[in-house]
Amino acid sequence: MWGFLLCHLVALAGKCPGLNPKKTYEYKYEGMVNIGRGMPNLAESGVRLMCKVKIIGVSAQTFLLRVSNLNFEEFNGIPGKNTFDASPKLTKRIAAGLRKPFMFEYAKGRVGDIRTSAEISDTIVNIVRGILGFFQVTVKTTQRVYELEEFGIHGLCQSTYANVEDANSQELSVTQIVDINNCKKKAAIYRGMALAVDNKLSKERGDSVISTVRYVYTVKPTVDGGLIKKAHALERQHFSPFNVKGGNSKLQAMKELVLLSVTDTVVTPAVGPMISRGNLVYKFVKVLAQIPILMKKLDDPVPKIADMIKRLAQANIYQTDSATSEDVVVLFQLLRVTSLENHEVLWKQLSGNDEHRRWLLDTIVEVADARVLKFLKNRFKAGDVSANEAGQTLLIAFNHLAAETDLMEMAKEFLSMPFSKSHPMLWNTVVLSYGSLVYRYCTYEYGTSCPVAVVQPLLDLVIDGLKRNSELDMVLALKAIGNAGHPSSIKTIRRFLPGVSAAPVTLPPRVLSAAVQSLRHLAVRDPHSVQDITVSLFVQRHLPTEIRMLACMILFETKPPLALVSTVTAFLLEEADMHVASFSYSLIGSIAKSSTPDNHFLSTACNVAVKILAPKFGRVSYHYSKAMHLDWFNDDFLIGTATEIFMLKNAASYIPTEIVTKGKFHFIGKILQLVELGFRADGIKELFRQNIQVFNGHLSYSDFKAIFKVLQDWQTLPEDKPLLSAYTQIFGQEFFFADLNKDLIRSVIKTVSPSAGKESPVWKMIENLQKGMSWHWTKPFLMFETRYIQATSLGLPLEISKYYNTVTTITVNAKAAISPPLTNRLGQLLTSDVSLVTDGFAGFSKDQFVFHGINTDIFQCGAELKSKTVVAMPWEFSMKMNVKKNTFEIDLPPCKKETKLFSVKFDVYAVSRNIEEPSLAKMTPMMPDSIEIVKFDIYHPQVKVCAEANIYGAAFCIESEATRSHYIDEYPLYYFLGYTNFAYTIQPVQSNKSVDKIHIEMNASPTKYPVSVRHLLDTLRRLSKDATKSFHLSSGSSSSRMSHQASFKAKEAWNVNPEPLFTIKALAMSGNTKPEGYEAAAYYTPAAQTDNAQLIVSQVGEEANWKLCTDANVDKMHLRWGAECQSYEMSMKTATTHLPGSKPTLKAKIHWKTVSGYMTEVGKSIEKYIPGMAFLLGFYQKHDTNSKHEVSASVVAATAGSIAMKIKLPDVVTQADSSSCSRFTLHAWTKQQHTAYNPPLFSRPFPETFSPTSPRSSTHP
Repeated sequence: MWGFLLCHLVALAGKCPGLNPKKTYEYKYEGMVNIGRGMPNLAESGVRLMCKVKIIGVSAQTFLLRVSNLNFEEFNGIPGKNTFDASPKLTKRIAAGLRKPFMFEYAKGRVGDIRTSAEISDTIVNIVRGILGFFQVTVKTTQRVYELEEFGIHGLCQSTYANVEDANSQELSVTQIVDINNCKKKAAIYRGMALAVDNKLSKERGDSVISTVRYVYTVKPTVDGGLIKKAHALERQHFSPFNVKGGNSKLQAMKELVLLSVTDTVVTPAVGPMISRGNLVYKFVKVLAQIPILMKKLDDPVPKIADMIKRLAQANIYQTDSATSEDVVVLFQLLRVTSLENHEVLWKQLSGNDEHRRWLLDTIVEVADARVLKFLKNRFKAGDVSANEAGQTLLIAFNHLAAETDLMEMAKEFLSMPFSKSHPMLWNTVVLSYGSLVYRYCTYEYGTSCPVAVVQPLLDLVIDGLKRNSELDMVLALKAIGNAGHPSSIKTIRRFLPGVSAAPVTLPPRVLSAAVQSLRHLAVRDPHSVQDITVSLFVQRHLPTEIRMLACMILFETKPPLALVSTVTAFLLEEADMHVASFSYSLIGSIAKSSTPDNHFLSTACNVAVKILAPKFGRVSYHYSKAMHLDWFNDDFLIGTATEIFMLKNAASYIPTEIVTKGKFHFIGKILQLVELGFRADGIKELFRQNIQVFNGHLSYSDFKAIFKVLQDWQTLPEDKPLLSAYTQIFGQEFFFADLNKDLIRSVIKTVSPSAGKESPVWKMIENLQKGMSWHWTKPFLMFETRYIQATSLGLPLEISKYYNTVTTITVNAKAAISPPLTNRLGQLLTSDVSLVTDGFAGFSKDQFVFHGINTDIFQCGAELKSKTVVAMPWEFSMKMNVKKNTFEIDLPPCKKETKLFSVKFDVYAVSRNIEEPSLAKMTPMMPDSIEIVKFDIYHPQVKVCAEANIYGAAFCIESEATRSHYIDEYPLYYFLGYTNFAYTIQPVQSNKSVDKIHIEMNASPTKYPVSVRHLLDTLRRLSKDATKSFHLSSGSSSSRMSHQASFKAKEAWNVNPEPLFTIKALAMSGNTKPEGYEAAAYYTPAAQTDNAQLIVSQVGEEANWKLCTDANVDKMHLRWGAECQSYEMSMKTATTHLPGSKPTLKAKIHWKTVSGYMTEVGKSIEKYIPGMAFLLGFYQKHDTNSKHEVSASVVAATAGSIAMKIKLPDVVTQADSSSCSRFTLHAWTKQQHTAYNPPLFSRPFPETFSPTSPRSSTHP
């Protein structure tokens, strides 16, 4: 029989099961998916769909599919303890769609075009694709094991087949494994992380998502071909926000098809008009419209949006309402299903109210498609938004916009709209934001083959600026081109680079710098071209020093190979410019110590380079230009950070030409540049080059005096030369840059000058403040929305999404009184009594969600992490001050209610939602409180610690609670899965007396005594001269007496009991009774040898005698406290020595006579950890009998790059000499390379001592 089948199938490779067009096949189908951690007694969620499927032949290659007896069920609970629950309403809705006929083409084991009636939703069609997926199978009867690349519901993926024939039944068992991690055309969407750079080396260390699919078929031979009697599919996906190997959330999808009967087709059912819905590959249509963390009915959205905006604006009118901050995500969802016409209706309704207007503009940007661009275009044409409103809205809209071809053409129009150029900052925002949009478009749609048309407007802008010799226009366009990172822009960028351009280049340094830095994204997209350019710039010694250093910086961002690093190294050995040499060497040395995956090979090359360069540049002075790179990376978490600081100087000035700082975040195979700040000081550098005379670079008093004198000549600069320029990049995209020029400085000086009168804007502000003013600002902002959606074998979309939404609120109410009132100039404020009464609020509520599960427009199920972080800083106080008298007073109301200043709360849930019953959504904590968990460790610490200030009637408290389930093989995931609550609060407590208010007073002493260092030195010098003169007037036996008198006069000049430099009082006021609290006074007493500073803190009250007395000078400090400073005493002394023939040494000693019992207990607790920490840090120890009341340490500079340390404790001496002290190597621009001990971030689970107040169910191993 099987031989007959083989003949019938022509016995050729690739012949697969078929269907008889004259038959009707009836199957039973069941599909089920569940999501959870796959651990006992932990909550999971899922759905199950069961039905009967009939496949009816229509023609030789056309078949009709009909579904009947559908049942849809939901699961939410503990496997084994809870069961699937029927969902009648959702069953009815799904059945209504599946009841309609589906036509599909089928031949030789291949499912072709699928057709349905037009009203069938994409969700229903994809479920049918999941059923038909069983029929897409390739059987090669001439091979037992074979591999194919073929289309399926997951896309074009690699499949591995294995065939086994049952000799008895002559049935063939076919096993198919689909590698959906290795698909050329994968049915998946990734949105929200275009600005993060992929890193393959990090992927090799681990991944956050792993998926597998297995099909098993039982094929029976028939005259019509292979008949599928039974088929089973199992799909598993493991997801973790860290390395998937260290614990994960698991999705398991199963489906089964069982043949019930085969009959002759009597009558082919009639069908109506149908449209093509594509082939078997899963189709994503409007899938991004449904946010996975909520399920709401979205009909009639306009009144819902208007009502929600009004409600949210009112709820956050004074302070952030954390209870409603999650509703902002619902508002985003409603706006995404609203038409442009309705957006305009909402604008007309809400734009008249400042609060409602701001909320609409801040949230409509999350529509993220053509509608928001058309809405903004209407606003720009009508001019009914301010430049500030337009800039904020467009910036977020462009950066959150779906990067699609038609939207790029629409976005391009903003570059030519007159309103875009109505304000300089708005124009900068439009140009830079368009560059960012180009970058994301090329990332998602094309990669390195992105069409040049999208970046052409920016290329035209920069060429136009070059023709007009407009420095500002060239810089702006080059920065936008840098944002775009388009490979086709390299040709244009070359025209701005000397030695690289075909024509001579004579451009300002600022333009050259912008041109070099515009290569930053191309360093990743086209590293070879960027390497050619930057090396060419670097080796041209006649170029400005700054340009060569920037070229070196960009070169190493391309991750050059060993050969290129060797070339740079050889060139540096002949380098004469010490700034270029120092910068390059310090950059190479920093990278050599890198531990992040992206620098895995580069760090090795740099390590070799450092060994070659160290003899020449290992001791270069810190005065020269420097680069620093610091990073760490953890393989368990697949997370790391990197910080870079670049300081660029040149020989003409001590002032840095440019300072750049960068911060990067490494996570699960991607690198995201968080923040970059850059400063240029062209104008300031020019001032110092022309005017500075006495400057040695040691930051001495003479240096500061010279700097101050030079800065006073800022008006000598050219009008077009900014003193300072600054820029900011977020996620690698520059969105802001500004210049501090002469016009701005003049404006500021004129506005705040003491001689300014009523024409000053400050005068108007003061008048408003005297009348009473209120200012309020609220900003809802979706900080990020990242979504990864892929098909499952069931035809349901699996989604991994992260949302981070924030609502920030600032409110200020204030009223001032000035006595005597101002009459004609602002300077009168300096001699007036000013009082202010104010209250307000500053804070935010941040909601973060992570979803892993199934997300459709009709139902959702999955695991969801929900987190809320709240910061609340309310205030209410009255203030009085007088600048001339150096007095400052604040009165605070007493604490009457508990206030949470900071709180974090999160938990992980098994969630189930459906559109038919949105109010009945289920969110079961993954670790329910109601169950007994006995098979693994439960960790449930609860801590509350308060620091009470009974005098003031307030306490500062820290509360924390956590619930964790410990599976050792799930490290580190279980650190984060479970309930967590942390809060920092201020609470009222019983006070010693009823507190009416808390009074804080600060007073500085009058100018009777010199305060500044210069005056102190001048006075000491004068007194010394007087004493010397008196001494020389003496003679014979009276010399000693006269000397003593001179010394006495010098001290008397400062007064035996000097007044304090300043005093601070913090008192609790209660009616007419004596206030209680504390008072601090600081004294400064200059002496001939050393200057002493004293601080005395005293308790204020009827019988209070507690004091703390501190006496300190350059090398020692004496501390006494207790009753009249007599109860406890300790001192600390430091000294440095460097005698001829000896090594530099630093010594420190702490000595105590008596300390409090609390300090003794703390010291003993710390002492227990010293041996272990000493061992980890490379110390060896020995027992010795030392002073019982003393701890001492000495540090000796053993070599140029290492130190030896010795610590003496009462019973132990720990020591690390230079040969074993690599842990204490100095890394301040030195050449030595050492491997420091880096213990794992978390080498074991939570320690048992974390919460001594909470019992544990079992002891953790």
